Amino acid sequence: MTAAAEQLTAPHPAPSGPRLRTGRYSTARTLKYLALILFVLIVLIPVYVLLVTSFKATGDADPSRAWALPQLWTLDNWETAWVSLSPSILRSLEIVVPSAIISAFLGSLNGFVLARWSFRGADIVFTVILFGMFIPYQAVMIPLNQLVLGLGIPSGVPTLIMLHVIYGIPITTLIFRNYYTTVPNELIEAARVDGAGMLRTYWSILLPISVPSFVVVLIWQFTSAWNDFLFAVFFSSSQNGPVTVALNNLANGALLQNYGVSMAGALFASLPTLVVYIILGKYFVGGLMSGSVKG
Repeated sequence: MTAAAEQLTAPHPAPSGPRLRTGRYSTARTLKYLALILFVLIVLIPVYVLLVTSFKATGDADPSRAWALPQLWTLDNWETAWVSLSPSILRSLEIVVPSAIISAFLGSLNGFVLARWSFRGADIVFTVILFGMFIPYQAVMIPLNQLVLGLGIPSGVPTLIMLHVIYGIPITTLIFRNYYTTVPNELIEAARVDGAGMLRTYWSILLPISVPSFVVVLIWQFTSAWNDFLFAVFFSSSQNGPVTVALNNLANGALLQNYGVSMAGALFASLPTLVVYIILGKYFVGGLMSGSVKG
């Protein structure tokens, strides 16, 4: 047998090395993207039903046709929902903006003191503050109601601001304390050498570099206060309450059978938090990661 014939009849080696690894990587990446697309579709299914139903007329907005497109596209549901919810949306903004800012500033001060100004019992104080995160709202409704009545705070916006600030202090303190522990000690020591006291060090050194944590805290508090329903039901009414109370009344009132109005109202109520996350979402993730590693 000639050398050429031996080469033709000899078995060819199986592909290996970089080519095989590249093929496996491509397959894994394809499966990963398919899984992500599937998860996105599952998450967006309720959004599709909400959006489609909000454009349907009263007779067309039937649960049996939830997946079907509107027979006649209309904006009447959006107009009705806006007229009903617009005052409460403004009240929600009056609640969430000051409560988020105040709780963020108080949490920043607490985090600075607990992280950078050691004193006897600091760990105990920090533990007690964190304990507030694990107290369910339902367990404190009666004491809170008695406290509000005793202080004479008007129901509605003032009471809800106070409650959201108080309940926001534990989580804001935790986030800022974790962030301030990552700040190099050299900055603090340099401020002390220059004669800066505790408040001066906080105001001139730490506060300007706390923007990532402030973004995280503000988004967190904004979302928590905006979506709150339990506090709003107990300490406000449909005349002075936030959008969650108004949305509940819209869905359970005379327009109960008008699913289109309810869906349009739900989209109106969720729009502010959606806009906040779209605009500041990348800063939210970056702020969370900035305090996760020391160094």
